[in-house]
Amino acid sequence: MKVIDAITVTSTDVKRQQIQFDETTGLIVAVGDLNLTPDYSFGNDCYLFAGMGDVHIHAREDVSGKNNYKEDFTSARAALHNGGLCHAGDMPNNPVPPVDDKSYEAKVKLAEKVDGEIWAYAGIGPETKPLSYPVPYKVYMGPSIGELFFKDLPTLEHTLENYRGECVSFHCEDPLILEAHKSATHHHDRRPVEAEVIATKDALMMIQKFNLKGKLCHYSSGEGLRLIREARTQGVEVQIEVTPQHLFYDIEHILEKDLKVFQMNPPIRHEYDRSALLMALKNGEIDFLATDHAPHTHEEKEKGTSGLTGLDTFGPFVTWLINDQGLDPKLIAKVAAENPGDFYNQFLPSWQKISKAFTGMGNGLGYLKPGFRANFSILNMKRPLTVAADNLKTKVGHSPFMGVTFPGSVEALFIGGKKV
Repeated sequence: MKVIDAITVTSTDVKRQQIQFDETTGLIVAVGDLNLTPDYSFGNDCYLFAGMGDVHIHAREDVSGKNNYKEDFTSARAALHNGGLCHAGDMPNNPVPPVDDKSYEAKVKLAEKVDGEIWAYAGIGPETKPLSYPVPYKVYMGPSIGELFFKDLPTLEHTLENYRGECVSFHCEDPLILEAHKSATHHHDRRPVEAEVIATKDALMMIQKFNLKGKLCHYSSGEGLRLIREARTQGVEVQIEVTPQHLFYDIEHILEKDLKVFQMNPPIRHEYDRSALLMALKNGEIDFLATDHAPHTHEEKEKGTSGLTGLDTFGPFVTWLINDQGLDPKLIAKVAAENPGDFYNQFLPSWQKISKAFTGMGNGLGYLKPGFRANFSILNMKRPLTVAADNLKTKVGHSPFMGVTFPGSVEALFIGGKKV
């Protein structure tokens, strides 16, 4: 048995206590005022959270191996750990997308080498059908990176009819609006707010119509938040992700020469949108802080490929939210640990049936409670980090936060009771 003494943060309290865990089983045994001699002790500058998770990344690896030069499961895990994260959900827009039992299980098998720390979404495309067991799904309402997307609403609606009651995450950009603006000079004009707002209306309609457990990915529009609030008051079950880059940057403060560097889908928006998202996060309306980690090489970025990295900087960014933006640490525990844990835990039985990597997870992830996995993300709130290439682990070696100094950094990470 091992014991950690630290200031712990959950969605309900912030207090110094001890956590006893079993290194053999990898599970938490007891939490509280245990009065035991600690094996690890962290000072008052540090906060200990249940292992944080990112529900939206692009690790790039699939059975084709075509995109492994950008990232693979091994390098993605290194970046994951570097950013103070314990698990992440990989999106399905691969050259060989996981869309049925066989292709999904082939991808999960590849990820066994990272011990279940990276899990997978299945893709939804025209004429696909649900898998034979519960998994999270992702649908691209319009063109993005890859070929797994829909070109019109009727085809999407026809397909989603088969997914009644399933957990479906939506990339909200309307394909007709994107087509109408494709000749605009700048990327943020080619993918305007209108595209996200119209797609949001359609996604909310389909979530309600087909009784989906809906999630809107990497949300970027302040205007669209009003639609989501209204839908929630009407009983629509919908969750929202927001990325660090949409909370930190706005188009007014990005130099034109750097537009390709910051290009992503949906794009960085205006100050109004950034402020609206930050306020929604502070008000508890956002469910997940998710990076949309999407690695591309420097050369690809120069050519205008959309996608930004984010795993390496997750923990330091969290310290910015708490120290500089005044976010309640308990809210961070909710959006970065407990909610990602809840999302993961609902599919754990399925993953345990198809992969040995998911054994020994106990009650699951995301909580500082007995029986849960002994995963801990410990942040030093007062040790600054300036982001540079030499402190990144992503294979592509760059970050949208290059040169930014965050007020804190990752102090330590434990996974399954072992210090990483």
